[in-house]
Amino acid sequence: MNNDLKAYLENLKKPWWKLFFRVVWEQMLKVANSKILDFGSGVGVTANHLAKNNDVVAIERDADMVNMRICENNYRQIVGDIKELKEQDDNSFDVVVCHNALEYAEDRKEIFREFYRVLKPHGVISIVKHNHTGRIMSKIIFENNLNDAMMLLNGEECDAAYFGQINYYNIDDIREWIGDLDINIEKVLGIRTFWGLNPNNEVKYEPNWQEKMFEIEMKASDIDDYINISFFNHILLRKLS
Repeated sequence: MNNDLKAYLENLKKPWWKLFFRVVWEQMLKVANSKILDFGSGVGVTANHLAKNNDVVAIERDADMVNMRICENNYRQIVGDIKELKEQDDNSFDVVVCHNALEYAEDRKEIFREFYRVLKPHGVISIVKHNHTGRIMSKIIFENNLNDAMMLLNGEECDAAYFGQINYYNIDDIREWIGDLDINIEKVLGIRTFWGLNPNNEVKYEPNWQEKMFEIEMKASDIDDYINISFFNHILLRKLS
């Protein structure tokens, strides 16, 4: 296992990542007794969580991440990418999850249209993506990395800590991928609006702080002004028929 992956796995134990997943899962509302596809499942944090009450199929192309995956709950893990996605049956999943994965994928429009194909009528797609504006905010305020911030403001790309270059996309890109598909964007939400700007990491270990920050983040996550500056956006789409 490479050092970047080791560092990533250690970082997932930190309270700010636990808060990230808590917010994402809460925004997904209650998902139970459903068949779920997690595409770009990474080390399986969300796949494992959802497998408590659902039938989950996870697809991840990085074999090292799959070897280190969290699997306290039973789910089917596939090593692969769009090829394995295309092998899934039409109209077979109630929910498709793709969290922080499309930034590193090619043929994103094709992948999105495969999501639509495998999704049952009235099913939901949950996409979490990096927000360009929020990343600039974090670079300046949290990291004090003004060089990277200027690069991003100039339309250049910067690498993520563990996964390389982030190829940003926005809501208009998703609308273009939708095209004539019978699917609606139901909600666009924010994730990590405030806690990622606080440089005091010690306070983030305090349970009372975590609870209060969770309440604040959930409140702000559905307010446009804060969605626009959040570090991540959560897009929920529904297939109409």
